[in-house]
Amino acid sequence: MRRAALSLALVLLATVPAWVGGSYYVNIVSQVLISAIFALSLNVIVGYAGLISLGQAGLFGVAAYGAAILLGAGAGHSVAVLGALVLTVAASALFAVLSLRTTGIGFIMITLALGQILWGLAYRWISLTNGDNGITGAARPAPFGLSLASAPSFYYATLLVFLATLAAMSIFARSAFGAALRGTRDQPRRMTALGYDVWMIRFLACLFSGFWSGVAGILFFYYNLFISPHALALSASAEALLMVISGGAGTLMGPVAGAALVVAMKSIASAYIERWNLALGAVFVLIVLFMPEGFVPGSARLLRRGWSALRRPERPVEGRP
Repeated sequence: MRRAALSLALVLLATVPAWVGGSYYVNIVSQVLISAIFALSLNVIVGYAGLISLGQAGLFGVAAYGAAILLGAGAGHSVAVLGALVLTVAASALFAVLSLRTTGIGFIMITLALGQILWGLAYRWISLTNGDNGITGAARPAPFGLSLASAPSFYYATLLVFLATLAAMSIFARSAFGAALRGTRDQPRRMTALGYDVWMIRFLACLFSGFWSGVAGILFFYYNLFISPHALALSASAEALLMVISGGAGTLMGPVAGAALVVAMKSIASAYIERWNLALGAVFVLIVLFMPEGFVPGSARLLRRGWSALRRPERPVEGRP
């Protein structure tokens, strides 16, 4: 059933421009995939390492601004993308060195402060970032001579990156490093006693998470051809955290489902529901109440329970043959 569901999902994703209809909805699906990549990157820290970060949007914005500034300076797309990723990984290393000095509330507050510092730089360093007016890009790249200017072509490029992200996250989750990271989440003292360097494992996880946040940030810039300080705001980090928690932290498909829920509410439901924020909050409350482990694990649990109930043989009633 799992393989059949994955195959069906791949077929649906591959044929989105054919059955969705209209560039608007194709662009919305592209937004879902970009948000899913961002949520998957945060899931490395939240779900597998057990550390809550409120500064992930800062790394997302570093990559977007890095690509925009390099392109504006005359660099090619390849140089801009590579430079933006290197800059994001370097910023992730700085984030990790400063924030991994503590855990729990301390980690949350340090990441929040670092994210706000980057937001302040983007807002106030006008000579570099153009302040609140943001930076506008000229054009999307054309890898191998294929233009990404149209909505379907950019969607397929984003889909390829999304599938690569899923593959990388799947390999990571099943690897020895992923198991060690989960060990630092559940039993850090025991991991230290067994000879593992807990700090280094978490540090490398932050680098891995920051890299994929950078990938999402670059895609975001190329999608909008614009980046402003709003992308680095605290609300963006909190939104990504909600995607991870509502979908199911520590799972592969949970952040993807959470991203789809949030983007659908923002881009589709908001056109029909004036108080869509209230509706989204109500959905989150229902998920927390009835599926505290997240939407994807909770749905799987309910399906298993229903399937077990259907397969359970009926008990004969006393007095009946």
